[in-house]
Amino acid sequence: MKTCDFDTSAYAVVLNEFGEASMDNSNNNNLLFEYHVKIKILKQRGTELANIEIPLRKGEGRAELIREIDASSFNYENGTMKEMKLEARGIYKETVSKFWDVTKFAIPNVRAGSVIEYRYILESPFRYNFRTWEFQSDIPKMYSEYWATIPANYKYNISLRGYQKLDKNESEVIRECFTPGGGNRADCSRLKWGMKNVPAFVEEDYMTAKSNFLSAIYFELSELEFFDGRKDKITKEWKDAETELRRDEKFGLQIKRGKDIMEDHVDVLTLGENDPLTKAKKIYAFIQGWYRWDDVYGIFSEFGIKKAFDRKTGNIGDINLSLVAALRYAGLEASPMILSTRTNGLPTELYPVISDFNYVIAHLNVGGKVYLLDATDDFLSFGMIPERCLNGKGRVLPEGESYWHELKPSEREKQISMLTLKFDPTGTLVGTIQTSFMGYKAMAERKAFFSEGGPEAYIKKMEERWKKIDVTNFEIKNADDLDKPFVVKLEVSIDALDDLGQGNFLFNPFVIERWTQNPFKSTERLYPVDFGAPIEEVVILTLEYPAGYELAEVPSKVGLALPNQGGRYLFECNNVANKLSMNSSLLIGKTVFTSEEYHFLKELFNHVIAVQQADLVFKRNR
Repeated sequence: MKTCDFDTSAYAVVLNEFGEASMDNSNNNNLLFEYHVKIKILKQRGTELANIEIPLRKGEGRAELIREIDASSFNYENGTMKEMKLEARGIYKETVSKFWDVTKFAIPNVRAGSVIEYRYILESPFRYNFRTWEFQSDIPKMYSEYWATIPANYKYNISLRGYQKLDKNESEVIRECFTPGGGNRADCSRLKWGMKNVPAFVEEDYMTAKSNFLSAIYFELSELEFFDGRKDKITKEWKDAETELRRDEKFGLQIKRGKDIMEDHVDVLTLGENDPLTKAKKIYAFIQGWYRWDDVYGIFSEFGIKKAFDRKTGNIGDINLSLVAALRYAGLEASPMILSTRTNGLPTELYPVISDFNYVIAHLNVGGKVYLLDATDDFLSFGMIPERCLNGKGRVLPEGESYWHELKPSEREKQISMLTLKFDPTGTLVGTIQTSFMGYKAMAERKAFFSEGGPEAYIKKMEERWKKIDVTNFEIKNADDLDKPFVVKLEVSIDALDDLGQGNFLFNPFVIERWTQNPFKSTERLYPVDFGAPIEEVVILTLEYPAGYELAEVPSKVGLALPNQGGRYLFECNNVANKLSMNSSLLIGKTVFTSEEYHFLKELFNHVIAVQQADLVFKRNR
């Protein structure tokens, strides 16, 4: 109950946390998981931690259950400590889906300054899924310890992820601790891990899934040895996984049935066409236009591609396995490529864990050049995959041996803005702003354009975002041509100054877009920065200002470069005869930066913000 200053910025802190997982000898050898924690509530926001939810898995006629729950809050009141216990009637269970229930309870009488403590035992029939333990969470922990007692006939691949170091890493053998019945006995390994002073995990911009970096212990069952000597190898090699996927009713067999639904369409599309790349582009455009994605991920066909084709809708597997089938029917070298999205975490590369993958695309080889294709998005040009897919490596599954392929962006997130502006005598800026969007920027802008329901609504949204800019006329080019830049040309009137005749005035040349905050705020960053795709932003301004004024000081030229060709920022202004020209160019050329490169990246953005936030001073001639 004493004051805790472990992390003064935290809204709560774990004082002590303990967990233990083991096999139960007395009840169907189920997996038991005991959890016990004490948490100090430091700020009002921390009272939310008193609302506990424990997910319970179910399926195949089996379900997890809670054996027992104890919970209390502790507060000093009138010089004495008061404990308030959770009553049994405050515990209830809800059904979330056909695969999950949740047990809920709220610890009573919790406020800033309270300590809460709760303990429960969870029993699970899913013995193959040994409990993951997360040392890190959204709040700091003074101490966290986990014990795993594993019978010798269960072989697990055990891995520690994250950047925090263990303070305890011990093991011991417990003789004949597992007695599943029938006179059988097995020794157990008791593994103990602990961490002290674990910092809160802070999510920042430009990172992939939290699970990639959170300090935690993971278990993957590799082999089960029965007492009669039989062995069941759970962790297979890729050659075994490849065979299973090719024979799978919802994966490989769907691709083989593609001829049944693609024959008429592909034959018409490719009639008289001999160039393989042109064939591929026509087939891609057809599949892309035929289907509507139902927003469901997955590597397997949910409905079967024939049913999905007839309905013109399907999940990721339905649509992209159809694409692979159509490309193969046309005689092209196409294969499914399974991957894990950025929010889903990185897949295990040492051995196949099919549950790691939640997405499938087409891998196409034409003339020795590889194209990655995803037909689920109407705004993806040929050879582009969405940013959600730019995550490490994917596994290509051709007719022969499978292999890993790096998921690299084929395009940049590129934007070039050209502004030609002039001050009129009232202090209003008039002129044109033309912005060309390319790559992933073009994709995002096209989505925004079509989602608004028309060009007028799209332009109105721009005016709302820019506030002081009125669009008097506009022209939009290449909205439907995904292979060309999406171009927006505006004639504008900008309420820049109240009265030009008042004397000196300030003007920021970054009229439409500028960096106002550094996305990299942490002093240190242990995990990589991942932009997904390279970024390029160019602003070219020509500004004509009235005679009788002069620029007090021309800004200094800026030229900065990141190590290892990671990127650069260039800025230059010229001022001749009441005409100012400015060129600003930011390039982030790499997509992934290590923790060692983080400080250079942070400093680059500090300079960008300093330049783009600075006003120009115009002085009236005397």
